[in-house]
Formats: sequence, structure tokens, C-alpha cells
Amino acid sequence: MTDGYDTQFLATPLPMPIPARATRTLPYPRFSVLLDPERRLAAATAVNIDGARLRELPRTGEWRLDPRADADEQTGPDVYARNDLDRGHLVRRRDPGWGDTEDAREATEATFFYPNAAPQASGFNQSKELWLGLEDHVLEYAETTDQRVSVFTAPVLDDEDPPYRGIRIPLRFWKVAAWQGPDGLAAAGFLLDQSELIDTPEGLLAAPPLGAFRTFQVPVADIAGITGIDLGPLADADGLPARTARPGTWLTLDEPHDIVL
Repeated sequence: MTDGYDTQFLATPLPMPIPARATRTLPYPRFSVLLDPERRLAAATAVNIDGARLRELPRTGEWRLDPRADADEQTGPDVYARNDLDRGHLVRRRDPGWGDTEDAREATEATFFYPNAAPQASGFNQSKELWLGLEDHVLEYAETTDQRVSVFTAPVLDDEDPPYRGIRIPLRFWKVAAWQGPDGLAAAGFLLDQSELIDTPEGLLAAPPLGAFRTFQVPVADIAGITGIDLGPLADADGLPARTARPGTWLTLDEPHDIVL
């Protein structure tokens, strides 16, 4: 079962993001990765989540290279060896794990291909746990409709990202969640900043200070501007600008209840 992200999953058709640079499209069960071969990281990922059919499955699967892309186009195990970097899932392991048990297990195991990983500083703190739980919070909010959510996630591939072992370590990550609200397509955008955790001039990583992962809710239009990625109708579906005092407002998030939906 390798079908990739479904643009018709929600009642409103929702295309894949379009990065400014050429990417390689890698479809997996219920999600897709747009791999930037120059940066060796995903420029965008897209996953369909059916909250009503999610399964709690044991963690299975091992990280591996995707044979559909050359090894030098992926950030593989050498980058993560003997340091404090985590292989950070972009599409979370559980997100595509819904429906029949066999299909759900195949989908969760597919999240362990290296194109779906990006280097993240280790050490789980409150901010990082919040980042990992954003989809859950949006799913809970969407339960009043069809409990379906499409989520787009990737590192911000900035030319100023610090070099490390043949790649550049991304300092920021973005996420946009979309669902079908009572008035049509709705969306929310988020940004995680790990700049204070990364220090690579001598090939080392800084020890994580308390709260160094900073998580923000930001206008989807700002994410498009920062990344140079065409996010299609998601910016117009974003409810944040209408609910804040000033356009372009970034909200610092400390817990899920801070999110504006």
C-alpha cells in the first residue's frame, strides 16, 4: 500500500505544497515527502490523519534509507552518530496509522525512512512535547466535524543553517494543520525554533537549556514567506489573523490551551 498523500482527503481539495526548488516526490502509505536532494532533507511533508480510525500500535520499524533516492540525497545514519542529535520524525509515527491493522502497521513503519527525518537537538522538554502534540490538539478540535486532518511539516531550509557533517542543520521547523470546519477549510500554522540548542563550529551541539525549544503559532502566510513554499489555499483558511489584534502576530505557546483555533 503506497498511495501517498491524498489531495481529496478533506471536503475541500488541498494540493501538496510547492517548494521553490526542485524536489523528488516520495509517496508512502497515506503521506508523501518532497525531498530536496541538494539539502538532503525534506522541503515539505504531507499526511492524512483520520482521527476516528487511529490505532494504538506497538512501535515497530527501523530507520533506513529509501532506495528510490540516492544515498547522497538523504541525511542518513552518519549524521546522527555519536552526538546529541535525534532523528526527528516529520510525519509522526502514529499519524498515518489508521484503518485496518495491517495497513496501519505498514504506514507507521514507513515513517522510519530517512527522508522523513530531520536532525533535532535531543532532550525532551515542555516545548518539544508541545510541538509533538500539536496534531492531537487539532484533532480534538476537529472532532465536531469529520475528525479528519491533513498536516504539512518540514524544516525551514535556510541558506544560513550551520554546516555539520556534509549537511546544514535546520534551526527552525514549520507545521500547518488543516481540517474541514463548519464554514469550510480551516488551518493553523506553527513554528519551532531550536536555534539556541545548535552550536556546530567545532562539530559539537550545545547542552539544551530549559525551555530552549520555542514554539509559536504564526500566520500561515508568514510560513509561506519564510520558506518560499507555495501553500495554496492554506493562508486564506488561516483563522489566526482575524483573531489577533495585529496582522502578522506570533503567539508564543507554552501549552495546548494557548493555541488559537
